Amino acid sequence: MTLGMLASQENASKVDPDASVDKWKIFRALCEAKEMVGVSDRALAVLNALLTFYPKNEIAEANGFVVFPSNEQLSLRTHGMAGTTLRRNLAMLVEAGLIIRRDSPNGKRFARRNGEGGLGEAFGFSLAPLVARAREIEAQAAQVLAAKLEWKRLRERLTLCRRDIAKLIEIALEEQIAGEWIEMQTHFNLLSASLPRRPSATEMESLLTDLEAFRELIVKTLELKTKAEKTDANDSQNGRHIHNSNPHLTFELEPGFEPKQDAKPEEEPRAWREPPKSFPLAMVLQACPEIVAYGPGGGIGSWRDLMAAAVIVRSTLGVSPSAYQLACDIMGPENAATVIACILERGGHINSAGGYLRDLTRRAERGEFSLGPMLMALMRANGPAARKTG
Repeated sequence: MTLGMLASQENASKVDPDASVDKWKIFRALCEAKEMVGVSDRALAVLNALLTFYPKNEIAEANGFVVFPSNEQLSLRTHGMAGTTLRRNLAMLVEAGLIIRRDSPNGKRFARRNGEGGLGEAFGFSLAPLVARAREIEAQAAQVLAAKLEWKRLRERLTLCRRDIAKLIEIALEEQIAGEWIEMQTHFNLLSASLPRRPSATEMESLLTDLEAFRELIVKTLELKTKAEKTDANDSQNGRHIHNSNPHLTFELEPGFEPKQDAKPEEEPRAWREPPKSFPLAMVLQACPEIVAYGPGGGIGSWRDLMAAAVIVRSTLGVSPSAYQLACDIMGPENAATVIACILERGGHINSAGGYLRDLTRRAERGEFSLGPMLMALMRANGPAARKTG
């Protein structure tokens, strides 16, 4: 007798006299929640056999709680289970608090008849704990079922995301769009290979976050490449239009407004470019995990947290406020903070963080810098596949 068995007996003694439960409904719930309850398939087979000896479908106090089959009868109804195995699984059901032993003085299982010819006192196994724990077991079964549905949902999302990525890379390769598509395909294969054969929901959720961020990177890269090709085509058309115009076209000017021969031409105003859209925050944090420690409270949960961390890192790296402000103006504050995170991640390979940021800012202003390849390289270095092989 253990403390757990004593607790089960005490709970069973407090069963509401009017309470009842369908024996097959509670058995199906136990089959769902068997791992949480702590019973094996064999033990459930023995419980199933015990339930077949209960005369009614509803387990209730009015019908009695005790069943009293012999081991020989139980062995027949468990398809010839050996006696030692039978006793071991009966003990497991008792330890799990699903049945209670009601032993007779001589250890036999039987029932006495009362004066009216019905069953009186019975010795065997009481099923009262199934009534007492019905709500608990049903809640556990619902929890297991919800976990299975969530696992299935994650598996479907993972399959769709992998299919999208494979199609996008295939399109990019077929259309011969400029980019590191072979490297991206290799990275995608490594990410996919990092998933175990029988993954848990947590493992699938982690990989799904990485793959969704990777898919977003591919989509943004394709959008930038397509937009750049359209811009080049428009510039080429405009250039041909200007070339075909009359270069000797003159304008009649009012006196006093003729240009001076030695006057220097005014400097053309700097063309304003709309800052490129930022990449997903999850992707940035996956590629640049070191900046997380500089976030408010040692964590980063939003773009505002990342930008606050970037200000601290900017000072630590020795980047001047003017250089960082110019980067924010040209790239946008989110992308500038992302660049600071990338510089921090590659700190050991950069001699002057400030000079490097100014160079990237100038290139971004000319449309010659894309943040995607930099994030891509860091994702390959810090992604789950790299952590697995590292």
